[in-house]
Amino acid sequence: MPNWTNGREPRLIKLLSLCGSPVENSSTEIILRNVAGSFQAHLQNDREVEHTFVRLNELKYIPCQSCGKTPAPKYCFYNDDLAPLYDRLADCDCLLFGSPIYFDSVSAQAKAFIDRCNCFRPVDFGSAGPDHVFIKLLKRRRPGAIVLVGGEKGWFEGARRCIAGFFKWLEVVNEGVLMYHPHGNQAGSVASEPEKLKEAERLGRHLASITVNNYEQ
Repeated sequence: MPNWTNGREPRLIKLLSLCGSPVENSSTEIILRNVAGSFQAHLQNDREVEHTFVRLNELKYIPCQSCGKTPAPKYCFYNDDLAPLYDRLADCDCLLFGSPIYFDSVSAQAKAFIDRCNCFRPVDFGSAGPDHVFIKLLKRRRPGAIVLVGGEKGWFEGARRCIAGFFKWLEVVNEGVLMYHPHGNQAGSVASEPEKLKEAERLGRHLASITVNNYEQ
C-alpha cells in the first residue's frame, strides 16, 4: 500500500452521500451505499472513514428564494433542515450525489437542494466593477461521483449536467458517473444485478485511492 500519510498522523476521511430519490431502498440508494461501502473497505487498514448518508426527501427545506444579498457569514439566510448539512458539505473529502431521472433532469428534491447551495458562491455586491463577481467560499478541491438511475429511453445528460455544474460550484471534481437502466419498475431492482454492483464497487475503490493520493492536503 502507498504511504498516504507521508509521515503524518492519518487524517479522518469524511465521505458524504446525498440521495435525491424519494423512495427508500431505491436503486439510487443501493448504488450509493455500495460505492460508499467499497470506499470504506478500501481504506479500512489505513484510514478511518466517517460516512454520512442523507436522504434529501427526509429533510424539510424551502426552495431558494433568490434573496439578492449575501448571507455571510452564514451559508444561507434560512435556518431549516439544510443548515447543519451545509457544514458537512463544506467539510467532506469526497462527495457522492445520486438521483433518479425525472423529465430529463434530477428529482425535485435534488434540484431544490442544489439551488439552495447557490450561496456557496455568493455574488460580490460590493464589487467596484459593473459586473458583479462570485465569491468562492470553498477553495479546497475534492473528488466526487454521480449516480443516475432512469429508464432506457431516459435522457441522462440533463441530470448529469445539472449535478456536474453543482460540483463545479462547490469545487468538487467529477471523477466518475455511474448510470443504471432498471429492467421494469421494481424499486431497488439493482440489488439483483451483480455486474452493476461490481461497477459501483470499482467506483468506490477508485474514489478512495484518488481521495488520499491526489486530493489529500
